[in-house]
Amino acid sequence: MSVRKRNWTTAKGEEKTAWVVDYLDTKGTRRLKTFAKKKEADAFAATASVEVRAGTHVADSASITVEKAGAFWIATGEAEGLERSTIAQRKNHLTKYVVPLLGRTLVSKLSVPVIRKFEDDLREQGTSAAMIKKVVVSLGSIIADAQERGLATKNPVRDMRAKRGGSKHRIEARQKRKLVVGEDIPTPAEVRALLNVVAGRWRPLLITAVFTGMRASELRGLRWQDVDLEKRQIRVRQRADEFGQIGAPKSEAGERDIPLPPIVVNTLKEWRLACPRRQTGKGDAGEPVTEPHLVFPNGAGNVENHKNILRRGLEPALVKAGVSVPTGETDKNGQPIKVAKYGGLHALRHFHASWLINRPRDGGLGLPLKVVQERMGHASITMTADVYGHLFPRVDDADELAAAESALLGSNAT
Repeated sequence: MSVRKRNWTTAKGEEKTAWVVDYLDTKGTRRLKTFAKKKEADAFAATASVEVRAGTHVADSASITVEKAGAFWIATGEAEGLERSTIAQRKNHLTKYVVPLLGRTLVSKLSVPVIRKFEDDLREQGTSAAMIKKVVVSLGSIIADAQERGLATKNPVRDMRAKRGGSKHRIEARQKRKLVVGEDIPTPAEVRALLNVVAGRWRPLLITAVFTGMRASELRGLRWQDVDLEKRQIRVRQRADEFGQIGAPKSEAGERDIPLPPIVVNTLKEWRLACPRRQTGKGDAGEPVTEPHLVFPNGAGNVENHKNILRRGLEPALVKAGVSVPTGETDKNGQPIKVAKYGGLHALRHFHASWLINRPRDGGLGLPLKVVQERMGHASITMTADVYGHLFPRVDDADELAAAESALLGSNAT
């Protein structure tokens, strides 16, 4: 590898000078890279020399743009059979955020300062902090895919995260707000009020959501064949994504059996008689043959739209139950306009977790952490502890300590 000075005269008679790095890449191909300053050429030569010896160097002329690398990344996901919703999210991140700002940049020219500027540019455009984090993770995955294809040498997104170190993560952990009952988690009184007013086809769905803690996607994909009313349990074996496509649960732990209390069993027995049925064929006289399939389908017996459940089922019921907050606006009659206090089915999932955790004397089941993890279908017990650990009752209650002492030492202990 050599660095040499090059002088030449332009057609207009102007004298020009540049510095050229002449080297062989990892495949033995001769490469020439030109710089305006010698210190830039020397710095590149030193870095390239190390990368060539390590077998990780990719010349700019052999690299591709971020936009092209993103297309490869999406193709990889499709070939791996990722869910349609995941592919749609990848395309959204790429086309809406990455391509407009970095699309024409060569992957080989990406660096930590470039990624930091990318974050700043997204922030100036009004992108939320949560979305910026997701998009940068996607960018790191794009670069990782390019690395596997031999089109990139390093991943500056991972380098950046490593440089930020554990202190940042500790700060984020301290700043992350814990779930609060009455703000993120409905109170028992609010759930009772909801179940007292909800009616029609939304009642069995919301009752099941409250007493099983199933995810919205699991409820939408639940089949009658996975509901055993005699054994009083639901077997979670599939889910429906945002496009209505049926697939496996989110993780291996998502496949689980959930016991049912009497209210769910009785409600589902009644609902099965009225549940919309799907057409499976035609009879001898040409009449349609139908059968119950999904437990909570739309009117045609197919997967229900998630937004319909919220806008037509959960949110109106919460407002009717008084579980609402004012918007600050009024209607044409001068009455305050209110909206649902909780915006999604996940609030009912949070409530179910709190119900599993709370002591029996407080109206809960008092289950241990491991059982809560299994019921919720979390991939790890750490996830359950991180999200709900603060809800577990303290074991230093004075009365409980006194009872434990008496049980251990006997009633005559002093």
